Amino acid sequence: MGKITIIGLGPGDYDSLTLKVENIIKNAQTLILRTEKHPMVDKIAAMGIRFSTCDDIYDSSQTFEEVYETICDRIINIALEGKDVVYGVPGHPLAAEKSVGLILEKSKGKIDVIVEGAMSFIDAVTASLKIDISSGLKIIDGLRLDKQRPDVNCGNIITQVYSKLVSSEVKLILMDHYKDDQRICIIKAAGVKNQERMEWIPLYQLDSIEWVDYLTSIYIPPAAEDKKFKSMDDLVDLMEYLRGDEGCPWDRKQNHNSLKPYLLEECYEAIDAIESDDIDQLIEELGDVLLQVVFHCQIGKEAGEFHINDVITFLVDKLISRHPHVFGETLANDEGGALESWEASKRDEKGVNTFTETLIAIPKAMSSLTRSYKIQERAALAGFDWPDVDGAMAKVDEEILELKEVYKSVKKGKIEEEIGDLLFAVVNVARFLNIQPELALVKTINKFINRFNFVEENALKEGKKLEEMTLEEMDLLWNKAKTHNFTKNDKN
Repeated sequence: MGKITIIGLGPGDYDSLTLKVENIIKNAQTLILRTEKHPMVDKIAAMGIRFSTCDDIYDSSQTFEEVYETICDRIINIALEGKDVVYGVPGHPLAAEKSVGLILEKSKGKIDVIVEGAMSFIDAVTASLKIDISSGLKIIDGLRLDKQRPDVNCGNIITQVYSKLVSSEVKLILMDHYKDDQRICIIKAAGVKNQERMEWIPLYQLDSIEWVDYLTSIYIPPAAEDKKFKSMDDLVDLMEYLRGDEGCPWDRKQNHNSLKPYLLEECYEAIDAIESDDIDQLIEELGDVLLQVVFHCQIGKEAGEFHINDVITFLVDKLISRHPHVFGETLANDEGGALESWEASKRDEKGVNTFTETLIAIPKAMSSLTRSYKIQERAALAGFDWPDVDGAMAKVDEEILELKEVYKSVKKGKIEEEIGDLLFAVVNVARFLNIQPELALVKTINKFINRFNFVEENALKEGKKLEEMTLEEMDLLWNKAKTHNFTKNDKN
């Protein structure tokens, strides 16, 4: 069985090649280069050294993942045939070289692999830019910006910006993190004599550069203080400061219990913004909800109880475990199936053995309409439900009749019971029709206020006060109000 020696060809200048790697190249039994698109290749060819490349794999593959997998298999198979193979890659073998990582992973326990380092493109770029990497530097694959997000608080080097198309896609993603005029440096063939090219430009001009190629990278310095977006870290740090000795006395005084009404209030205000279809207001109100979360996390951190990362980790893990129909083998073809899968996972997670326990677990602090909806929803998962909305409607009629039988009596407890039964039955109808009863009632309340305001304003125009009018006079104005088209700009 042969062995694999992985070598780095450096950033492209022959003088940066180590003597050890040069000797390995000259004495290689089988030399395979990842690509011929590297300045060092011409020098190797001029030395009369025989080699092959993997460029054919790039031409025949559909994705880069497929390219790297195929290269890995080719190198390993040659070694398994008993040949010693030298695999050469641009830069340093362990700097942004996916194929090298795959070879190291797949060859474990099978083939001896030796890695010989080299000057990396990172060394060349940082030397050309004259930047101190100790201040923070993040290396990002330009083809994986959807997963490898830039850190605006430190320097970032974006690799694999090898064409105008890629530079255009990179620009659009970076604009989600930086201001359009953020200064960036586009650098080509860093460290290669007579080929290096460097230009500082604003981010919005990135896709206008014509000379980008496979040796092109982008450097983005730390963003200015007035960066485009503040991060979660900025918010957490600010909350910690506000709770500190130099912060706000009111903020320092709060605890989990004192903040309860504010959490509830902010949630209702966010719902109001959604109902008003006001995006600017929604942004503000969601920020207020997030503030409450961060506030509680800071209090938890100070008490040594938990950190915001605990909250985030728990949430991510829960979302994955509660979606076996997405991340597991459970099937869910519609919304109902997804809900059933979620609830089943929740029961397993919490060790709940009966459906009754799931009903009891619904928070008692929740509004009665919403709690009723959720109780009926969970009972339905056990099969305790009407076959369709007609059964639910019939139950409303039944409850109305039972209320009529007692509403004129002095049995207040019985009247209360029947009114509760009627409300519960109405909620059931709402559930069948996919209507949230709480929101429906909010709309009705707002509608009532708008119509009542219409009645009062028009009464005043007639020189009358409501308390001086008869019910018949107010009813006439009310009927007019019912024909009025109230917009979201009207009161309430």
